[in-house]
Amino acid sequence: MLRRFSVDFAIFSMLLDAILVMFALRLAALLRPWLGEVLTFAQPIVPPINIEWILYPIVALFWVGIQILFTVYDGRRNFRFKDEIRSLISASGLATVALAGFLYLTFRGYSRILFLSFALIAFTLLFTARVIYRFSFRYQNRRDVTRRRVLVLGAGKIGKKVAEQIIRNNSNGVMLAGFLDDDPSKQAEPQVLGTISQALEIIRQENIDDVVLALPSEGWRRISTLVGQLHELPLRVWVVPDYYLLALHSARLEELAGIQLIDLRAPALNYYQRMVKRIFDLCLTLLMLPVFLPVMGILALWIKLDSPGPVIFRQTRVGENGRLFKMIKFRTMTDGAEKMRHVIEQVDEQGHIIQDKRRPDPRITRAGQFLRRTSLDEIPQLFNVLKGEMSLVGPRPEMPHLVEQYQLWQRRRFAVPQGMTGWWQVNGRSDKPMHLNTEDDLYYIQHYSLWLDIVILFKTLLVVLRLKGAY
Repeated sequence: MLRRFSVDFAIFSMLLDAILVMFALRLAALLRPWLGEVLTFAQPIVPPINIEWILYPIVALFWVGIQILFTVYDGRRNFRFKDEIRSLISASGLATVALAGFLYLTFRGYSRILFLSFALIAFTLLFTARVIYRFSFRYQNRRDVTRRRVLVLGAGKIGKKVAEQIIRNNSNGVMLAGFLDDDPSKQAEPQVLGTISQALEIIRQENIDDVVLALPSEGWRRISTLVGQLHELPLRVWVVPDYYLLALHSARLEELAGIQLIDLRAPALNYYQRMVKRIFDLCLTLLMLPVFLPVMGILALWIKLDSPGPVIFRQTRVGENGRLFKMIKFRTMTDGAEKMRHVIEQVDEQGHIIQDKRRPDPRITRAGQFLRRTSLDEIPQLFNVLKGEMSLVGPRPEMPHLVEQYQLWQRRRFAVPQGMTGWWQVNGRSDKPMHLNTEDDLYYIQHYSLWLDIVILFKTLLVVLRLKGAY
């Protein structure tokens, strides 16, 4: 069978997709008279429907060409199934629109129902073909016939992380052959096949297809000679620099002033994800504001009459990429409560500052108790969302003095826009100490999708209505 990442397989996929698209057009033509009987809004058509022969290669070239532009046939870019389907959906959508425009300017005699049924059938066939590909590759991989054998040079923290990813994705055509490492303490590990000086010999013995260099920076001088020797062998050589550990979320190759550099603070969301998230935030916020503005006016009057001090409380918080901004909310404490922070703050055995919000807080006003319990004190943050300083959903923006205590891995929570609500809030809210919410925030970052944002907003509404976990 063709290997998944080979050029031959990509060409085979293009040819098969072209055939499937032409078949979809023919099938849509055969089904159109039947659809005229089933769908009440469809105009009845007497069979047979004749489609010009030239149209078949045209629609195939359109569809396959756009899929090439969307890297549908790049197996490494679409290593995961969800990435491949995302590319397929985007390409199919654009192909449908492009073909609709082309047919409108040229072959205008075909019905819209015929065209829409063709587009739906074409996508279904292409999707089904990729499902079959995946199942066949998994079956093939179980027999270990065409799996790429990967040798990792370096059994340290970086190398082990690479190995974990390979093992987790072993159903996608790769398998871990083992490690090479010069550290005597690692020689006893079963997966360490030898030292780096034995690399050429082991590569030939184990039939290695890919070599991953996962060595610390101090080992690069020694390895430079080996890299030259590896280039003489028929295998791929990959590099995992140890400075990737310094990245807050992910490192990405970017261009700065015409120079290819590695960005250690690459955002967790790509351009299109960020754009969709921002549009979602703006639309939903603008829809909610007319409802909440009268409520905000009533609450502001109550706060003013309940205790002396400003209605709005502004506090410096840490936003995306560590930027400081003024987060606004309704004042729920006595004026000057910031100077009494020590009342609810403690330090645990590891030196972390804990805000124990379950303890009685004498700083909270009578109106503030209600506002906090119902989370109505957070409503003014909709204006932070409009300004782009926050998002509706994301990790909660933290206070600078707490961020100063963060370890490097905890700072990864700032790789996305900070939110009014998030995964932590709907899975415990204030029942958890402040410094223990980072794992929930990282879960959100790693599994981000617009659908997850919608789920979190819905769960937030349920949690607020139950008055659970807010203090």
